Amino acid sequence: QVQLVESGGGLVQAGGSLRLSCAASGRTFSRYTMGWFRQAPGKEREFVATITKSDWTTSYTDSVKGRFTISRDNANNTVYLRMNSLKPEDTAVYYCAAADEDFLSRVASFYDYWGQGTQVTVSS
Repeated sequence: QVQLVESGGGLVQAGGSLRLSCAASGRTFSRYTMGWFRQAPGKEREFVATITKSDWTTSYTDSVKGRFTISRDNANNTVYLRMNSLKPEDTAVYYCAAADEDFLSRVASFYDYWGQGTQVTVSS
């Protein structure tokens, strides 16, 4: 199995940027489709972005399209989430997830492994 550790969260003003990182260890990173999810207080965990393992196809939830970019570096076993033009409604704990299947999925149950999360707070 794979272990995932997120980093890069923090407090930022609206309009600012952050880059989240998720470092993987254990099994070969390139074997996994990777995703980012987030959970705000009192809300369900929601899909943010995903990138496949074969051809690095990406998919985003509508609210972050044009602002967030998911990417992966298989040589360094890391997936990134670049977040620009941040809004207060982006405030949440952000989770990295990995799936064995090569498929663009927005469903949390599709993913087999999860990190512990990193807090992102956007002030207005």
